[in-house]
This record gives sequence, structure tokens and C-alpha cells, in this order.
Amino acid sequence: MTDMRAFREAVIGRAAGGPDGSAEELALRLGVRTAVLLEGPSDVEAVETLAARHGRDLSAEGVCVVPMGGAMNVGRYAELLGPPGLGLRLVGLCDEGEQGYYDRALRRAGAPDDGFFVCAADLEDELIRALGVPRVEEIVGAEGDHPAWRTFVRQPAHRGEEPQRQLRRFLGTKKGRKIRYGRLLAEAVDFARVPAPLAGLLASL
Repeated sequence: MTDMRAFREAVIGRAAGGPDGSAEELALRLGVRTAVLLEGPSDVEAVETLAARHGRDLSAEGVCVVPMGGAMNVGRYAELLGPPGLGLRLVGLCDEGEQGYYDRALRRAGAPDDGFFVCAADLEDELIRALGVPRVEEIVGAEGDHPAWRTFVRQPAHRGEEPQRQLRRFLGTKKGRKIRYGRLLAEAVDFARVPAPLAGLLASL
């Protein structure tokens, strides 16, 4: 895992305009064959957690899960990791509202789009719907976040919103919370109710 993390860090550094570094060397040494492009670290937590629950060791399988730091960076990562760059197979998740960025980036890179799966709003929203609001509230309570949650829903800006939308917005209100709940929600979801985009992604690896 440490070596795959080193590869991921090398890729992120290169995408940010850093020196070439050791991405190519690490890709060859580790046998990296597939890059999973995800918007951010909370998505990484969810994907890696669910894969582990299925008994998958993605690193050992030559799969690197990469947080891009936002959907608009997909072009840079597709060029770096896809056919114009390291020649890896590209798969991933994207939000419905950002699908156009992915379609254009993959076309420019000459990469197939059949390994990309679309979430209606985002992955957290998909997991909240799969679990149901009451179950997610139980998880929030178990994490000691219930007082903060109750304060959040009483704020005028959030009154009258659907509970699912409230929960989704709540997860993004504190640094690190969204990442933590990416893992927690993926740990809690029943295998039979895994959101279709996430199930499709894992099945494609």
C-alpha cells in the first residue's frame, strides 16, 4: 500500500505542475494497470472501504485510486494517466452535473468512457439514499455529531429542505467530516443496496 501511495502522490504532484518525478518508474515496478479517477478524498475513502469489504486488495491488483481535487482537473489526469501519458486504463465516478467535463476530457485523451459511472448528485448523496435518512442519523449520533446536526437543521437556511439534502450538506460543513463519513457510510451500506454507480465501478475493476 505504501508504494501505491507513493505512486499516487507522484501523480498528484505531476498533475499540479511539479517535476516529472518517479510516476513512470513506480507504475512499472508496481504493475499499475488501472487508475480510478475520483473527485476528492471522501470518494477515495468510500471506494477503498467498499472494495476491502468485498475482499479486494486494489493495490495488489494494480489499481490506483486517485483523488483529482475537483472535477475540472479530469482533463489533466486523463492526459497524464491515459493513452497520451502512462497508458493506464481509466475508470471512475462523476457527478451528473459534471459529466460534460469528463466526456470532453476522455475524448481529448482518446480514452474509452465505458468505465465511468454517473452519480445523480454525488457519491455521498447516493450512499445516503441507499442507507436511508434514519440509518445515517444513527451513524451521525454514534460519531458524536448529533448536537452539531441538530444545530445545522435549525438554521434558517436549511429549514424546509429535504432531510436527505440536509444530511448531504451537513457532511461538507466541517473540514475532514466528509472524508470520515465517506468511509463510515461505505462501511454501513448493505451489499444488496450498494448504489448502482459504485457497484458498477467495483465490478469494472
